[in-house]
Amino acid sequence: MATAPSTTTALAQTWCNLSVLHDRIGERVGRSLEAEHDLSVREYSLLTVLHRHHKGKVDRFQMREVADAIVLSQSATTRLVTRLEDRGLLARTICADDRRGICTKITEAGRELFEAARPTHDAALREALDEAGKDPELQPLVEALERIGERRAA
Repeated sequence: MATAPSTTTALAQTWCNLSVLHDRIGERVGRSLEAEHDLSVREYSLLTVLHRHHKGKVDRFQMREVADAIVLSQSATTRLVTRLEDRGLLARTICADDRRGICTKITEAGRELFEAARPTHDAALREALDEAGKDPELQPLVEALERIGERRAA
């Protein structure tokens, strides 16, 4: 199915706006997490994934699942996990169900840091969204994110 050029142009502009919004949020949240908790946005994202996964039925992720969840290459994921493991926030083990694989899980120290960092993350996110919502180009995206968040919270 062919898409009209004007529709494609509008989609391209919306995509650019989404990228700008993502970058602004990442910058604001990253500065706050670094200053308050010595965490990058990627490190916090990884702790979020593992913390949420820990609360489920299985408490460990295979490295390829980690890479998929945080959208990083295998090598970048390994470097990220190594940094957090060196800080005692994660632990790696041989996967019980696949002896060839390496699994990662959050440690108690990682859970504690995640819980301490969550209010900082959430406040910085709120500030970034409030600021972006003042921009007419970004306002519809911010409103859409807020609607999605409200539905998930319900």
